[in-house]
Amino acid sequence: MSYAVKELFKTLQGEGAQAGRAAVFCRFAGCNLWSGREEDRHKAICQFCDTDFIGTDGDGGDKFRDAKELASAIARTWGGGTTGRYVVFTGGEPLLQIDEALIAAVHDHGFEIAIETNGTIEPPEGIDWICVSPKAGAPFNLRSGSELKLVYPQSALLPSDLPDLNFEHYFLQPMDGPAQLENIAAVTAFCLENPRWRLSLQTHKMIGIP
Repeated sequence: MSYAVKELFKTLQGEGAQAGRAAVFCRFAGCNLWSGREEDRHKAICQFCDTDFIGTDGDGGDKFRDAKELASAIARTWGGGTTGRYVVFTGGEPLLQIDEALIAAVHDHGFEIAIETNGTIEPPEGIDWICVSPKAGAPFNLRSGSELKLVYPQSALLPSDLPDLNFEHYFLQPMDGPAQLENIAAVTAFCLENPRWRLSLQTHKMIGIP
């Protein structure tokens, strides 16, 4: 299987339970909730996405012919040293492309594997850290994992709408935009009253890193 990657870079994880950790980010092209084109945003299931996941023209992006080629590129992006190797597969929707061959090839290079997914697709076996960020109006099929990251507010998708879940960590992330300060205040108040939930901020944006 070949893989279409928008960008591939090393940075610090900016969100959630792994915030501050060095990681290679592998952003796959393509998503099942939006084409990525502004002219289609009005009919997208996910209306608030701010990520460019079209094509393979980003830093480190390319079309990789097989799992070994992509795994080798991830290892080169990490650079020297084998301690703490960590890769985050994101998108778009990474589970449109991740398969068992890629998981095995990346593990062979000593990486812990994380994904950031919208929860519409069941993952293959072998992923070490699963972060699910469900979207209102989309199927919510992946209801367990390492962390749930709910962008707030979303119409018809509030914490009270999410019973019977099985995650190690629960995060509310204030939505960007004109109402961001109001959203931060609302999330803060909710987490104070509901301590299972924790505040997640996009710290990479605050400090100006990818």
